[in-house]
Formats: sequence, C-alpha cells, structure tokens
Amino acid sequence: MDREADIIASEHEVYQPSPDVIRDALIQDYDQIMARALEDPEAFWAERAQALDWFQPWEKVLDDSNPPFYKWFVGGKTNIVHNALDRHAKTWRRNKLALIWEGEPGDTRTFSYYRLWQEVCKFANVLRSMGVKKGERVTIYMGRVPELPIAMLACAKVGAVHSVVYGGFSEQALADRIEDAQSRVLVTSDGAWLRGKVVNLKSMADEAIHRSPVVEHVIVVKRTGQEVYMEPGRDYWYHDLMSLPIASNTCQTEVMDAEDPLFILYTSGTTGKPKGLVHTHGGYQVFTSTTLQWVFDVKEEDRYWCAADPGWITGHSYIVYAPLILGATSFMYEGAPAHPYPNRWWKMIENYNITVLYTSPTALRGLMRFGDAWPRRHDLSSLRLLGSVGEPINPEAWRWYYNIIGQGRCPIMDTWWQTETGGFMITPVPSVPLKPGSATRAFAGIDVDVVNEDGEPVAANEDGYLVIKRPWPGMARTIYGDPDRFVQQYWSRFATHGFYLTGDSARKDDDGYFWIIGRIDDVIKVSGYRLGTAEVESALVSHPAVAEAAVIGMPDEVRGNVIWAYCILRTGYEATEKLNDELKEHVRHETGPIAVPSRIEFVDSLPKTRSGKIMRRVLKAHALGKDVGDISTLEA
Repeated sequence: MDREADIIASEHEVYQPSPDVIRDALIQDYDQIMARALEDPEAFWAERAQALDWFQPWEKVLDDSNPPFYKWFVGGKTNIVHNALDRHAKTWRRNKLALIWEGEPGDTRTFSYYRLWQEVCKFANVLRSMGVKKGERVTIYMGRVPELPIAMLACAKVGAVHSVVYGGFSEQALADRIEDAQSRVLVTSDGAWLRGKVVNLKSMADEAIHRSPVVEHVIVVKRTGQEVYMEPGRDYWYHDLMSLPIASNTCQTEVMDAEDPLFILYTSGTTGKPKGLVHTHGGYQVFTSTTLQWVFDVKEEDRYWCAADPGWITGHSYIVYAPLILGATSFMYEGAPAHPYPNRWWKMIENYNITVLYTSPTALRGLMRFGDAWPRRHDLSSLRLLGSVGEPINPEAWRWYYNIIGQGRCPIMDTWWQTETGGFMITPVPSVPLKPGSATRAFAGIDVDVVNEDGEPVAANEDGYLVIKRPWPGMARTIYGDPDRFVQQYWSRFATHGFYLTGDSARKDDDGYFWIIGRIDDVIKVSGYRLGTAEVESALVSHPAVAEAAVIGMPDEVRGNVIWAYCILRTGYEATEKLNDELKEHVRHETGPIAVPSRIEFVDSLPKTRSGKIMRRVLKAHALGKDVGDISTLEA
C-alpha cells in the first residue's frame, strides 16, 4: 500500500492507549490543557518556567516588539547548567545515574549526577584557564563519547557558546563552521569507532585548522589510541589538562541573561553556506524540558535512550539538556545500529533495561530489512514508550515498530520538529489516540496550521504549507552573523501574517491530525498532479522486498516530471527485472498510474544526512549531471 492510500486507511486506523497507559500518564485531560495554552500561551509558558530555578525572575514573558526577533523571559537571569546539573548535585539525585554509556567495542562507563557535575566543573576550569570567556564560541568535533556532552555543558557553565560539528564531517565542512563562528578553541578526539573502524577525527581537524587558521588551542580526547600528530603549543591532551591543579572539582556557574546565546548549530541548505542557528539559555531550557517531560512521560525510574547523536539538535535537546534538567537517567551508545550484528540495539535494550526508545524512521527501516527474528530473540519487555524523529514515518514502519519492538503495548510518540524550533512542535502525548504515520496535533501552547499560497487555512484533507503562527520559547533567535538571512529564509513568505515558514507541506485530517507530506521542494508535479516524495516512497516500502526507497522528479517534455525511484532491498531479495516490474505494478495497484515510477534502480545505499534524512537533491543532481552543492551534512 502506498503512502497516500495507506494514510487514508491510517486515518481510520486508530490506536487507543491502554487503560494502564492512561492511568499512569503524567498528563491527563490533555485537550483541556491544550485549549487553555492556546488561549493564553504566555501564561502557560510562564507556569512551565516556574518549574525551573532562576537566579533572577523575568520581568516580561514575551517581548514581541521587534518581530521576528522575539525575546522570552525578558530580564530573567539563569544558566541552563544550573538547572541541568548544579541543583541536582545538592540533592538526593547526586547519587542517581545521569548517564550510562557503551562504546562500540563493548566498553562501558557510567556517571552519577555528582560525578558528571564534577567532570563538567573540571573542564569548565580548563576552558577558563585558556581564556575562554562569556560569549566566546568554542567548536566541538568528536564521536559519541561522554566527553562530548561534558564539553557542551562546560561551555555553557562558563557562558561560552558551543558549536558542535558532527564527528566525521569533512575537513572543509568543519573549517567552514570554525571560520563562521570564529572559534579560538577546538575540542576534538584522536578518533571514533564506527562499524568496527576508526574515524580519524584528529587528522581531519588538523586539515580544517590549516584551512581556517583562527584556532589557537586544540584539546584532544584520547578515545581510540592510535598515533596522532600533536602540534606543540597548540594541541593538548584532554586527560593531561584534567589532571592539572587548574581543573578543580568546583567551578562558579556564569550568570546569564535569558536571551544570552547558548549554542550555534549549523544546518545546511540547498545553496549557500551552512546556516548557524542560535539558541538561547532561558526559553530553550523551558521548552525542551517541558516537551520531553510531557511527551515521553519521564519518570524517576526510567532508563531513557535517545539514539541520536549529541551533534544534532535531537541530541542537544533530548540527549544532553532536557533529560538532565529533568533528572533522568539516559543511555548513550557510540556506534552503528547493526554492528557487529543486527541485534546490537535490541541486546542493549535488554541488558540495560531501557524503558523509552527514541529513534529515526531511517534507523528503523534499516533494521527492519534484517527481519523480525533479530529483535524477537531478546527480551524487550522493559520498553514502555517508543518515539520517532527526523522525517515522516511511513505507516508500514510505524506498525513494525509498534508490533515487533513495542510488542503491541508501547505508544509511539511520533514527533515533528526542526533544528530551528529547538524541540517538539507536533507530537502526541501517551494518553491520546494514535494514527500510524501522523504526528497527531500541535504540542500545548504551539499554534500550527496548514495554509495556501495566500496564507489562508486550507480545508481538511487539502495539502498546503505548514506554518507556525505564533512565537514559542524554544525558537531559534537568528542565524549567527546574518539576521537578514534569518528573516528571508523563515519569515518573508508570509510576512503580512507573521507566520514562520517550516518548509514542509502537510495536511490536516477531519480530526485535526497533521500528516507531513515532505519538504516543499520534495513535492513532484506529474501531469498536473502533486505527489509528495514520501507518498511514493511509502508505496515502495510497503512491498515486502523493499527496505528503503527514495524518489525524485525528473523533467519530462510530456508530463512535466516523471518519477525515478531508488530502492534498497531487504535481505533475501535479489534485484531482477521481474521485481522491477512487480514494484511498478504494486504502486499502480495501490495508488494509480500517476504515481508509477518510470525508472527504478536497486542500490546498496542512499545519500543521507548525518541525522538520517535522505538527500533527494543529491540523487537528482547526480541524475541530471549537475553539481550537488553543499553536502557538508552528507553521511560518510
């Protein structure tokens, strides 16, 4: 069944939460809460902010005098690290596990809240000894090791602005980000483990510094142990610095204004240099902690695993900051999902008694292709909630996740949001009914709609532009060094309405549930009909032979565009002409002839960003023989 037909079926395929889930859910009467929050969002967010500690209370919840440069909790003094670590270190939580970590080779480490607080204090003192001051930008470039969140938290503690660049990005991508942020200090590692091999991060960092020589100090974490070049006077081993007297166990937390920048996170566009989105201390901490607590129903006894990377917004918000603010116990894994065998994730869930799993549809489809036997050999009964992030989840993958991994009892929190939004925007909570493939409705206090070219709401079940109609606390404040681009990119399309343009197309069903079709740029017009790439891709993935699929529109003199498809097959299937014809007929039968690909290629991999999103424009550029543009976020 294709995505369009499957979505139509899914609109009537409702999964009700069990009485046990409803009884134990943190949030009850959610419809009433949503109505109150939309009626007076400032009062709602002020109430949520009061759950956190502030050095000085705010004078005004929202300053909307200079849109789109909104300010939240104006006059408030805070520091996100105070709420994430400092306050826990003084309570009974000091002895609670904050982080459980497993490396790809199998080594493990654990950190109590008190020990993590000490490590952050020590590294914060190291940074201060190197002259790092409030407002200075520090670039971080390493794999998924505990020192990555420690470095992020240490930057925030001293008031510096961290810019995390995903480990494994190319030398030029790293150099561009260092140059844009003008980072004097770089924190990296000798290497990282991925799929049983060492990624030589230090050598790539050296080349990036050569291309962008603004870096004065490099701090290197020893992870893999291979020989690396260390330039005298510039490069320092992390463990050496952390053993010096300067790295004491206590460090004063810098008092920050609510609107002071916390981090820059770069996201690439189809053209031009990457965009450095700026997030701030005050609103971000309120928004991320609220959304995580309500959506994933976080409880003291949970073992929570967000299987993303700290280098992406999912990791910033829901590995590092929000779980720590809530005093949760998080799990973090260094390596690849299927290394050395396809049961690696399921084995760790069993071993560590994981209760909440939050991952991407891309990862799920990649594991689906190995069949059901791998997860079924493990005890997954500890799981109580599942989550999805990164792109729309096709209903077929949703059902596999629900039935095989969740064993028919774990609600799936399908979340839609962006780097720019800071946290969940469209998402269920555990106590609401679910529909496979829909992220349900906007989170409490968030005003989202689907509009036409003129900015007017479209009718139910009509496609349109997905927009956010009012400001929210977790929103990015600007693009670093380029406020004009911030306005042009996100706020100019519906400037007269004051709407934020998400860049996605979507529709709402009769129940007000949102269905994300895909990026506006990923809608293909074939013979006058608009088809979302996700619709055709889900049609292909619903066939038992196909694990993953990507489709693009190619110019055609007669039809305007035709569809080309790229498919990764599941284990046990072979690429044949017969299967090619069968897949076309499958799409035709379920969708109609308009969506049938004119060409299907069987491939071993698809170009994806490090966060798991398929880069269809790269496929299209290759097919057209054109330059692929900025591919700094392309997965290695």
